Amino acid sequence: MNQLPNCPKCNSEYTYEDGILLVCPECSHEWEAGAETVIRQEKAVKDANGNVLQDGDSVSVIKDLKVKGSSSAIKMGAKVKNIRLVEGDHNIDCHIDGFGAMKLKSEFVKKI
Repeated sequence: MNQLPNCPKCNSEYTYEDGILLVCPECSHEWEAGAETVIRQEKAVKDANGNVLQDGDSVSVIKDLKVKGSSSAIKMGAKVKNIRLVEGDHNIDCHIDGFGAMKLKSEFVKKI
């Protein structure tokens, strides 16, 4: 059995492999095996449940959202396919049927 290195952030011995990354379950720190490169968790876009979102994911809206300039709202449970992650407060760029192109906050969606 291969011995994995301790977490460089909290020195935990319970690290595990996730693809090409090593992950610490205690502090959620992720890094590449054998490299000094650290992936910043602060930059990761997470949904309302804490799941990391990526470009191309499908999400579902978790609450009714009022749309500025429109008399209708995006209803809870609306499915959004093929999202794009962008920088800023509204960090999801997407197309919603019946509304068109729109930006959403990741805290109001959950990954499908």
